[in-house]
Amino acid sequence: MKDLGMIVNLRKPEAVNMAKRLLQWGKDNGCNFLLPHQEASALTTAGLDDEQWLKTVKLAIVIGGDGTFLRAARYVMGTEIILHGLNLGHLGFLALSRPEEIEHDLKNILEDKFEVLERRVLKCCVYREDRNSPLHKIYALNDIVLSTNAIARLLQIEIDFNEKFFCVLPADGAIVSSPTGSTAYALSAGGPIIPPHMDALLLAPLCAHTLYSRPLMASESDTITLIPRGASRDLMLTQDGQLAYEIFPGDKIDIRLSRTKTIRTVNLPGRVFLDIVREKLGWGQAFKID
Repeated sequence: MKDLGMIVNLRKPEAVNMAKRLLQWGKDNGCNFLLPHQEASALTTAGLDDEQWLKTVKLAIVIGGDGTFLRAARYVMGTEIILHGLNLGHLGFLALSRPEEIEHDLKNILEDKFEVLERRVLKCCVYREDRNSPLHKIYALNDIVLSTNAIARLLQIEIDFNEKFFCVLPADGAIVSSPTGSTAYALSAGGPIIPPHMDALLLAPLCAHTLYSRPLMASESDTITLIPRGASRDLMLTQDGQLAYEIFPGDKIDIRLSRTKTIRTVNLPGRVFLDIVREKLGWGQAFKID
């Protein structure tokens, strides 16, 4: 593999500088980086239009952080492109390479010394009057979140599992997460950490107004349905914390793991998920054993 794609967070000067550094590294090491038009224009180099880039690139380096990685995931959704993230932030579970090790990691990638992890994504269908035809069809790598724009406004959310009534949840909102998203918003809501190779769904309430509410896992074949009840008109559904959709009371929101779409990411030698958890969250570092 001698050609690699590159996606860059152009709003971060450090990401732009890193992209320039890697472009020069590529010239010195026989690696040709292919850039989408927007990135190429900002970096004053040749680029490809979106259609050509998506057809040509097999593996792409994503420079920024987890937010940039999520944007890249939406960009390549439905293709076989493999993504590898270079993290320029402080906390990241998706963008795994550090600036000081990226050249070494790129050499491993160019020599095919890596494995591919297939990350399951969520498929969310929003129904309104017509329960047979979705108003929105949404795919998310991390999570789908139902919440309210109003300050201190309690929601009553009906939750169904596989078309069977489960409960009405009084809460500020609800998160439905993929295994990849279990280390994102769902983690701050008290949800469990799920390794990304597992096939599971996670339902995590947001500030539930009841003592019985706890995060709940479901299988890959389950469908979780959220139906907001009441008269609130300040409802919002967010996709990976980046795109938002207006929701009305009574809308039916079906969420399950997609059967057809995944996001493919790089697994480098010697880096396992639990090592990343320990490093990022400082797990157990206060009790070192001699």
